[in-house]
Amino acid sequence: MRLLCASAVVFASIALSAQTPTTQIPAPSDVAAPPADAPKTASGLATKVLQPGTGHDQPTADDLVTVHYTGWTTDGKMFDSSVVRGKPSPFRVRQVIAGFGEGIQLMVVGEKRRLWIPQSLAYKGQVGRPAGMLVFDVELLGIPSKPPADVKAPPADAKRTPSGLAYKVLADGVGGRHPKPDSSVTVSYTGWTTDGKMFDSSVLHPIVPFQLDAVIAGWTEGVQLMVEGQKMRFWVPEELAYKGQSAPYGMLVFDVELISIK
Repeated sequence: MRLLCASAVVFASIALSAQTPTTQIPAPSDVAAPPADAPKTASGLATKVLQPGTGHDQPTADDLVTVHYTGWTTDGKMFDSSVVRGKPSPFRVRQVIAGFGEGIQLMVVGEKRRLWIPQSLAYKGQVGRPAGMLVFDVELLGIPSKPPADVKAPPADAKRTPSGLAYKVLADGVGGRHPKPDSSVTVSYTGWTTDGKMFDSSVLHPIVPFQLDAVIAGWTEGVQLMVEGQKMRFWVPEELAYKGQSAPYGMLVFDVELISIK
């Protein structure tokens, strides 16, 4: 967990899986070729919106996204699906096949879109990879790397503790039980520096419980203010974070959801 060490986050280069799942999702009726109403980009990628999104931001090539997707070859065979696995897939947009990355950048959060990706934008005939044009149904679930609008400084309505920690409730939780300093807690989180760069997120690795007194001081203090199910944003001054001794430097901003207390 990033909060316990000073080592940089390493983003492994990934490609979409070429596994053959045992459960099959039927291919769409237009899997063999894009229909006439599917717009094409200059690269040859064809897309069609299946469900409009609710967000406004579109990912860039450098963004981290979470998606659900299912992929088929044009003969209707499904070769991969995060839906079947029951777990959304996180990845950097620039780290997947070109057509998938291009298509994701056209989307907003909540949108579902079908992509027809020509072989030149997919696996280019690589041995062991799906061949020919590939068809994907994709749902953009989130863009964790997008910083909040108030990442530079706590807003006027943020509360402050005597130590200098600023915080704001994003979503209410349930119950009235708060963690103690030595509690074991499970959280989901994303952290940014004040210039808007994401340096870590629980999206990138399995969520595991940790001792609250084993993390940076701002977290030890802040998470004790929370109840299960609650989401908060913390502005942690450098003296409550890494004290200028290691990166990330300066004030850090975290969105945190307290999942459970043990």
